[in-house]
Amino acid sequence: MKKIICLLITGLILQFGSESTFAQTPKNAPPKTKKPLPANANPNKDSQVKSVVTPPASSAAVKMDMPDKPEMKSKILPYPITQKKLPNGLNVVTVPYDSKGVVAFYIVVRVGSRNEIEPGKTGFAHFFEHMMFRGTKKYSKEKYSAVLKSTGASANANTSLDRTLYHMTGSSNKLETMFELESDRFMNLDYSLQDFKTEAGAVKGEYTKNSSNPYTKLNEMIQNTAFSSHTYKHTTMGFWDDIVDMPNQYDYSRTFFNRYYRPEYCTIIVVGDTKAEEVNRLAETYFGSWKKGNYVSTVPPEPVQTATRFTHLQKPGFPPFLSLNYKGPAHNDAMIDLPALDILFSVYFSENSDLYNNLVIKDQKARSIDGGVSNTRDPFLISIDASLVDTGDFKLVKETIMATLVKASTTPVDPQLLKEAKMNLKNSFKMSIDNPSAISQSLSSFTWLTGNPESLNNYYWMYDQVTTDDLMKVAKKYFRSDRLTIGTISPNKNEKLK
Repeated sequence: MKKIICLLITGLILQFGSESTFAQTPKNAPPKTKKPLPANANPNKDSQVKSVVTPPASSAAVKMDMPDKPEMKSKILPYPITQKKLPNGLNVVTVPYDSKGVVAFYIVVRVGSRNEIEPGKTGFAHFFEHMMFRGTKKYSKEKYSAVLKSTGASANANTSLDRTLYHMTGSSNKLETMFELESDRFMNLDYSLQDFKTEAGAVKGEYTKNSSNPYTKLNEMIQNTAFSSHTYKHTTMGFWDDIVDMPNQYDYSRTFFNRYYRPEYCTIIVVGDTKAEEVNRLAETYFGSWKKGNYVSTVPPEPVQTATRFTHLQKPGFPPFLSLNYKGPAHNDAMIDLPALDILFSVYFSENSDLYNNLVIKDQKARSIDGGVSNTRDPFLISIDASLVDTGDFKLVKETIMATLVKASTTPVDPQLLKEAKMNLKNSFKMSIDNPSAISQSLSSFTWLTGNPESLNNYYWMYDQVTTDDLMKVAKKYFRSDRLTIGTISPNKNEKLK
C-alpha cells in the first residue's frame, strides 16, 4: 500500500526522471515520481501523469458521465486554482497558500523523452535539464548562483517521459527576482560549443553510473522490448549510441531548444504566500515578450502488441527479480480506467493483501512485491515487480501473481475493502499537500499530462465513481498475456517463463 500511496503523493505517476541540483540552501525539492520497485532500486522508467490522448480502439477506456459544472464535483484540493493564459500561449497558475513568506515557483515544460522523435537524437530533453543551469549573457552560471543564494531559494530540475520540470522554493518577497532569473534563462539561454561538449560528457557519465544499477538497466531493456514504434521505447536518458554521439550534435541542440522552449509548451505554477494579481503582473512583465513557436512533434503510434515478449539480464550474485509489464491506458481524467487500476493495486498488491502475505510473509518466496500503473500522456505500462528469494521460484511467483490477476477479473471485491482503499488513497494525498512545494508538485503532475492543473481535482473525483464491476472490467481489459512484456534478472543465461 505505501508504495502505491507514494505514487499518488507525488502526483500519481510513475516517471523515472533524473534530477539536476543547483541549490544554494539545503534542497527542498519534492520527491520524484517513480514506479514502485524494491527499496534498493533506482529505476529509469518514466512515468508521469498522463495527458488526454485517445488510446487505440483496442484499449478504449470506459467513459464516465461527469457533471458539467466544476462546482458540482467535490474537489480534493482545498485551495482555489487561478489560471491566466498570456497572448503568447504561456499558462500562469496561482494557488494562494498560507505559508508565511514562502512560495514555490515551478515551470512545467511539456517536453520529455516522448518528444524525441528523430532517429539518433534521443536524450536531449534530459540534456537541457542540465544545460539550463549553464547561464546566459546577463546571468552567468556563477552570477545566477550568487543571486539565487541572496534570495534564500533553492533551485532544481528533473526530466521524465513527458516533461521537464524546473522548480525553486524561496522567500515570497523575492518572487520578482525568481521571475527575472527564470525568464532570462528560458528566453536567453546561451552556451558555447565547449560548454555543450562538457555537459554532453556529464550526461554520458550519468548514464554509465545509472546503468550500473541492474534495476535501471532492466527497465531500459523492458521499454526497448515492450515498444517498437512509440518513443517510450527509449528511457529519459536516451539510447547509449545517441549519448556517445551527443557531443557532435551542437547544432541540433540549438534546434531542439528553439522548438520546445517556447511559451505554448510551458506553464508557470506559483503556490504560497502570494496573490494571483501579483503573479500575473510579474508573468506579463518578464515573460510577456517571449515569442511563441510553431513546432509540433508527431509521436509515432505504437502498434497493438499480439504476443508476450521477454527480456533478461544475467547478473550473478544479484537477487533474482521478476517484472510483469502490461500495456496500459493513457491518462484521461474523464475515464474510469486509471483510478480503477490504482484502487485495484491498492487492494491486491499492497502490504495488507493476501498476495503479499502469502509470498512475502508466510511462504517467504519473495522479498518484496509491488505494483503500479504509470500515468503518462500516451499508453505506457502497468507493472508488477517481485524481488525473489530463490532463482528456482520464478515460475511459482509468476503463476501466483497471475492467479491474483485472474481473481481480480472474476471476483467482486468486498465493498468495505473498496471503500477503505478509496479512503486511504485520498486521505494519503490530503495529508501530503502541507507545503507549497508539495502542492506545486501535485499540480505540475496533472499539468504535464493534460495541460490543466484542475485535472487533479477531476482525477480524484473519479475515485468515488469506481465500482467493484469497474475493477473486474479493467483487470480483464489490461491484464492480457498478449499485451505482456516480462523482464527478469538472475544468474542464469535466461529464464524459461514461456
